[in-house]
Amino acid sequence: MSINQDRIALFEADLKTVFKPLQLHIEDESHLHAGHAGAASGGGHFKLTIVAPEFEGLTKVARHRAVYAALSKHFPDSIHALTILAFTPSESTN
Repeated sequence: MSINQDRIALFEADLKTVFKPLQLHIEDESHLHAGHAGAASGGGHFKLTIVAPEFEGLTKVARHRAVYAALSKHFPDSIHALTILAFTPSESTN
């Protein structure tokens, strides 16, 4: 496993302690940001897609805050930037 694959496994484990995701996918997009100042610090760029019933009734901002709280120990050392797509089961297209 690569360093970022190990990181992703840790992120997934932390998210699963807070949410009961029906879908969870984390993509390492660090290669798209090579040379970026954040990339030099060791923190990666990731894209998270999560479908969880816990998002029901929450605004987009509240969903993002909940995800950031679940992953807070990973900022800024492991995560420099995070794109979040957070949906309820009824919003999911899958």
